[in-house]
Amino acid sequence: MAIILRLDRMMADRKISLNELSEKVGIANVNLSKIKTGKVSAIRFSTLNAICDVLDCQPGDILEFQRDEKEE
Repeated sequence: MAIILRLDRMMADRKISLNELSEKVGIANVNLSKIKTGKVSAIRFSTLNAICDVLDCQPGDILEFQRDEKEE
């Protein structure tokens, strides 16, 4: 996958736990955990908006694009 999720890094920078972020964002712990570990294929803009609001960050702080290496 070319999009890398950096939620774990932002949470560590902000010193916020998964449980605390889950409560403030209003999504289930298990779903937030999947986002944190990158085990999702999509994220709703409303969820991304809520996460950025709570963590006081930009989407680019959480999402990173890495070009796929193509074999020749």
